[in-house]
Amino acid sequence: MQNRASRTAEQVALFRALETARGHDRVFDDPLAVRFLHGGYRVLARAARVRPVGLRLSRFIDRRWPGPRPSAVARTRLIDDLVGEALAHGARQVLLLGAGYDSRAYRLPGIDRAAVFEADHPATQAVKRRLVRGAVRPERRRHVHYVPVDLLREDLGDALLAAGFAALEPTVVVWEGVTNYLSEPAVDATLRRLASLTATGSSLIFTYVDRRVLDGSLDAGNWPAAVRRAGEPWTFGFDPATLPAYVAARGLRLALDMSTRDAAVRYLEPLGRDENAATFYRVARAEIQ
Repeated sequence: MQNRASRTAEQVALFRALETARGHDRVFDDPLAVRFLHGGYRVLARAARVRPVGLRLSRFIDRRWPGPRPSAVARTRLIDDLVGEALAHGARQVLLLGAGYDSRAYRLPGIDRAAVFEADHPATQAVKRRLVRGAVRPERRRHVHYVPVDLLREDLGDALLAAGFAALEPTVVVWEGVTNYLSEPAVDATLRRLASLTATGSSLIFTYVDRRVLDGSLDAGNWPAAVRRAGEPWTFGFDPATLPAYVAARGLRLALDMSTRDAAVRYLEPLGRDENAATFYRVARAEIQ
């Protein structure tokens, strides 16, 4: 059983802090990211505020571990935009499922007009709540409701409803960086539960890894080995070719399926940034039918 905050969640927070420190050519601003870091990670993020230091640090990370940092940056910006679109089209609830150190509840324009529910493993969430209390004024977090839940052992719907989640309300769900750490039954049950809990037209934004990475038939470099060493190995992936039919069988329609490399082409390349995000790490958006 997990008894500490997720190490990979802290690594993603580091990547977001490094991106925020870039200044004029960053693709998002996440001032809370550095607050979620400890020890050496926090030292690195603060040093990165000196632009030449930050750029060298990013290049070093990309040489040592190709893919994770630009993939996290590109997916963050893409998901930010997708959430903003959903809010503009009438979503009145936001569910951050497996929220990790996601700070969208406090930084996206207009999100405070929606009810935001953060559902996550109790260990990671306990750390985050303590850090947020020290960084965000109470009036800026009144719209946020925390839902501690272990998706491998507990029913998501029961936990959400107990926290005040409104069934069949127009909702945008963000499931970022989670499916690849779950089991197939857990992913299946979660998708079906979300389809039953939210209104027709609600959006589910989720990330996944190409299933071929798990059996080694698609090269992913040293990224899978790195997450294994961190004690958080990838355990599940989708086949992009069969994903539309898979989600349709669970009451959803696939509206977008984009690799983080394509997202990097959209957001990073126009800024003159040639950064090697992964083709096998993907962001999808499905609509509840």
